[in-house]
Amino acid sequence: MTRAEDRPRLAVHRTVRIRPSAGPPVAWGIAEEVPVQIGFNGAAWMVMMATPRDLEDLAVGLAITEDALDAAGQIDAVTLTETADGVVADLSVDPEVLDACALRRHAQTGGTSCGLCGVATLAEAIRRPDTSAGGRPGVGTAAIARAFAGLSDHQPINAATHSVHAAAWCALDGTIRLVREDVGRHNALDKLIGALARSTGLDGRGFLTLSSRCSFELVTKAAHTAASALATVSAPTGTALDLAAEIGLPLACRGPGGAVIRFDAAGA
Repeated sequence: MTRAEDRPRLAVHRTVRIRPSAGPPVAWGIAEEVPVQIGFNGAAWMVMMATPRDLEDLAVGLAITEDALDAAGQIDAVTLTETADGVVADLSVDPEVLDACALRRHAQTGGTSCGLCGVATLAEAIRRPDTSAGGRPGVGTAAIARAFAGLSDHQPINAATHSVHAAAWCALDGTIRLVREDVGRHNALDKLIGALARSTGLDGRGFLTLSSRCSFELVTKAAHTAASALATVSAPTGTALDLAAEIGLPLACRGPGGAVIRFDAAGA
């Protein structure tokens, strides 16, 4: 799908020397973020600040979670081009399959932590997913604990920088199958969703584990997957609980002492 000659080679982190409060200077990794322009058929759609890795997945994931496309199969090609200002990710698609309303609604410039960029009215602020997570296989507490315990082992960029989020797809027993990292928690999840949409070898039964808190827009994005639950290291917001209850998506977080705290579909 992606032309290899256009794949960017930007570094994801740099090394600097720092002086701790005690002891000699040491090497420290600093995460990089670059502007990434995402568009369709040569026309720009949005610009995001992102970690310059797995950008094909980011472009595909955003197109799906922002409802411009329904599936990765609608994309003919993804072309990545490095420029002096950043990276351009262009998706080649049949214009007939693009959702014009979604393209207009989300024409934007987004930061790494932004969840509402491009929103013009209060009515647009919280989008209700069209899908329901109800009826999917349950996820045991032990599986969620296993995913939390193993997440850091799948974060090589964060191990070097201590500043990057991760989103993981986990089997129902808590085994981590696929991970994407980014300085933005939304970007990390979009990258993972894009990777899942493009994958043909992963079992569709599983759940999501994120290194961040759970906010409402992460619930909205998770609704575009087959996830049976959304587990985040930090607690959900009230709006996230309400939205998850509407679609029947169980939430969980890590509590004091590493305990798993679960929230049922009613937000209790």
